[in-house]
Amino acid sequence: MTSTETTLSSPAEPPQGPAAVADRRRWFALAIVMTAAFMDLVDVTIVNIAIPSIQRDEGASFSQIQWITAGYALAFAAGLITGGRLGDIHGRKRLFLVGIGGFTIASALCGFAANPEMLVASRILQGGMAALMVPQVLSIVHATFPAHERGKVFGLFGAIVGLGAVSGPLLGALLTEWNLFGLEWRPIFLINLPVGIAALILGRRFISESKAPKALKLDLVGVALVTLGLLMLLYPLTRGRELGWPLWGYASMGGALLVFAALVAYERRKAARDGSPLVELSLFKVKSFAAGIAVQTVFGVGLGIFFLVWTLYMQVGLGWSPLRAGLTGVPFSIAVSAAAGMSVQLLVPRFGRKVLQAGALIMAAGVLLYIWESERYGLSIASWQMALPLVVMGAGMGFIVAPLTDAVLSEVPREHSGSASGLINTVQQMGNALGLGLVSVVFFGEIGDRLTPAQVGPAFVNGFQHALGWVVAVMVAIFLLMFALPKRPAQHVEGAEDAAVGEQESVNPAEGAPVSGSEPALTG
Repeated sequence: MTSTETTLSSPAEPPQGPAAVADRRRWFALAIVMTAAFMDLVDVTIVNIAIPSIQRDEGASFSQIQWITAGYALAFAAGLITGGRLGDIHGRKRLFLVGIGGFTIASALCGFAANPEMLVASRILQGGMAALMVPQVLSIVHATFPAHERGKVFGLFGAIVGLGAVSGPLLGALLTEWNLFGLEWRPIFLINLPVGIAALILGRRFISESKAPKALKLDLVGVALVTLGLLMLLYPLTRGRELGWPLWGYASMGGALLVFAALVAYERRKAARDGSPLVELSLFKVKSFAAGIAVQTVFGVGLGIFFLVWTLYMQVGLGWSPLRAGLTGVPFSIAVSAAAGMSVQLLVPRFGRKVLQAGALIMAAGVLLYIWESERYGLSIASWQMALPLVVMGAGMGFIVAPLTDAVLSEVPREHSGSASGLINTVQQMGNALGLGLVSVVFFGEIGDRLTPAQVGPAFVNGFQHALGWVVAVMVAIFLLMFALPKRPAQHVEGAEDAAVGEQESVNPAEGAPVSGSEPALTG
């Protein structure tokens, strides 16, 4: 048996063998975990579209609106691997229920936040609860469904990923614009309450408990060091401009490097002592994996910059409504989904790494086209004029996100595929948080302070163009880093998918990159 062999302990467990195939309970369990995954998928995009409304209604500062999104990504990234291990040790059903219950409570706190500080704190809590909930989803599927049914199940997950990517911005736009019961933007969080409560009640009844017989130990010191290092890096980036770039900010960012050095030293000792480090450093000896981690991180930075700046550009700079901004993004989402399916099924098997590199260049071309159109049409640009650059960008992104994880994992030894999968998705989330932090430098640093109403539009257009220039640089860097990936990613050895479940897969909702061949990754 592989590392995902489970020990079933619930008194109401489904029967084993052929009888389990006919057990309808597992389909109820699937619907529950898919609903939770969808809720998490939608949460990030639904918040992005409402950010300008939150800033306007709550009087949030620029750094606070960055932390509303970056805080979630940071907490989610820091807890991903630990959340997966806790499920292996204490039971996936138990951790799933704890996670979804906590996510629901955190959503209520977000919805009823009395000020921006409370909203930021609630979002950080929400990200931490998602880190407990999301890693259990694929583990529960593996423990519940026989191997011959998983293809159908993961096909459903792929549909959920695509639906979440498209519906999130639209749902956020509608809930914000409708101003239900005079609650303004708050329903984007409160909508999670009935869904979460139903999933919690039904999950207790229909999900069977499972554990890993040989779960890795927790590495809480590693989690603390990672979180501390990222906070020391991100906090000065988000607050530095507002505070006039004080000396302590530079000292904090320099100190973050020392913390990361301490993390490496500790992880080496942890690996030698009990073989369960948070970060398996030996993986970085595999050139393709090390390059892939760099690609995932830098790609996350680019996406973190783009999506927040794009939302602010449309709603604050151009003065568009949330609904118009949400509808404008539909061609992008459709292009990502279509290109992702085409790349995995048709292009990568024939052209290998060149597809990913073409994706980076295509996305860069789309960004450059967007910059050109923004400059040409200025404040009078229309939604339909944005469609072409967004479709080009979406196609390039789809060519990257779907096959990237397979390319990174293709040369990783089978026994480390679980650790590698968890680390790939963790660093992508960390890159996203870093990109959101850099918005203060590459966007807010360009638009200036105390703008008159007449100055807001031109300043945001100029800041948007400047930020997109950084996104182009990110795409060029990704193109170059991809030369270290295998020319034609090998198929995973049998059982690698199962080995990956112990650490679990989770990536950004905008991406939805499949993991382990045909299995779609979940998002945060």
